[in-house]
Amino acid sequence: MNITKANFEAEVLKSDIPVLVDFWAPWCGPCRMLSPVIEELGRELKDQAKVVKINVDEEPELASQFGVMSIPTVIAFKNGKATSKVVGFRAKEELKSLLLK
Repeated sequence: MNITKANFEAEVLKSDIPVLVDFWAPWCGPCRMLSPVIEELGRELKDQAKVVKINVDEEPELASQFGVMSIPTVIAFKNGKATSKVVGFRAKEELKSLLLK
């Protein structure tokens, strides 16, 4: 699911399940490497968590709001608050643990 300023609050901040947000851009090599990992994680956790993407070129205000300086940056949200953040390519298990811890 792609997130924009218009649906960020409803889909991420007001979600009743944890949300993993991937800040990415189409020109970013590591982002393209991470994309299949993010998609697989989304399928695996579809009942336990939400996995979404934000294109930083299209949503620079959201990237700035969460201090995203490098991409890919992945932030886990629980109960409307950012709980953890990692920068760069990460293995699926590491991302899963961010979300479920």
